[in-house]
Amino acid sequence: MKHLEGKVALVTGATRGIGRGIAIGLGEAGATVYITGRSLNNSSSDGVSGSLSETKSAIEEVGGVCIPVQVDHSDDEQVRLLFDRIQDEQDGQLDLLVNNAYSGVQAVKDAHGQPFWDSEPSLWDASNNVGLRSHYVASVFAARMMTKRNSGLICTISSWGGMSYIFDIAYGVGKAACDRLAANMAVELKPHNVTSVSIWPGIVGTELFSRFASEMNQTNATEKNFSFLSDRYNWETPLLTGRVIAALAGEPNVIHHTGRVQIVAELAKKYNLVDENGDRPASLRSLRFVLPAALPVLRKYSWLIPDIKVPWSLLLLNALSSPKI
Repeated sequence: MKHLEGKVALVTGATRGIGRGIAIGLGEAGATVYITGRSLNNSSSDGVSGSLSETKSAIEEVGGVCIPVQVDHSDDEQVRLLFDRIQDEQDGQLDLLVNNAYSGVQAVKDAHGQPFWDSEPSLWDASNNVGLRSHYVASVFAARMMTKRNSGLICTISSWGGMSYIFDIAYGVGKAACDRLAANMAVELKPHNVTSVSIWPGIVGTELFSRFASEMNQTNATEKNFSFLSDRYNWETPLLTGRVIAALAGEPNVIHHTGRVQIVAELAKKYNLVDENGDRPASLRSLRFVLPAALPVLRKYSWLIPDIKVPWSLLLLNALSSPKI
């Protein structure tokens, strides 16, 4: 059922990875999907191929409508022109913005294992320029369109790294700020019936992250934060995030979610959605993930473990190291 037919969506950074999966999921649901990226045709960056034309073809294969726009999200003028184009072509209609563009994956990989003082200060910009900053810029232009129509949804892709140390300092601070961005935008947008949420996927097997995991496995990485990588336990595909956002965008009272973190696996369970392979991964705060993550011997029997959410209060005592008050 194409329940988003007639809706207009924009997914930033959709040449590959989570953005590509989100765009395909929205196309499945019938939305007209604008996608952005730096490469219009076949291109390879960091040894991983991906382009707007490839994503467009994938969306059309599932019966969707896609409009690719070549944009460098580090250039505010290009972003402004993007929204001017949507304004003109869609008569001011923009129902959904997905803030996903992120250019820091390779920088995060290169800095892995180093204390922040041994990395160049430019790591901060690599993680948070096309990322946190570009999400804010895109949200400014989207909000100008959405508030005029008193309708819209802004989803900002974030991470569990906003609450717990993952990868490095610049990454984690940026993700915590993405959550704050979504929450604070919600305060000002709610009177205009525009919803703002932060989206937390789980462990997503994107092209770059899959390669990252393989390389770590070859070097016999044993750090506790990455022990689940060797067997790719409880991984999600990018499409699951797309299907979840499509379902969320179809909710008639989506404004009730505004200002809150939305966890992909938990929404998939709520909406009875499955991933590309037919599985439904557990939330990273579910006993079904937490126990086997700590005791790998349980992973073969994870289906026997109840899919029960561990309260945040308990996670914050140990597993998550969010700032204490």
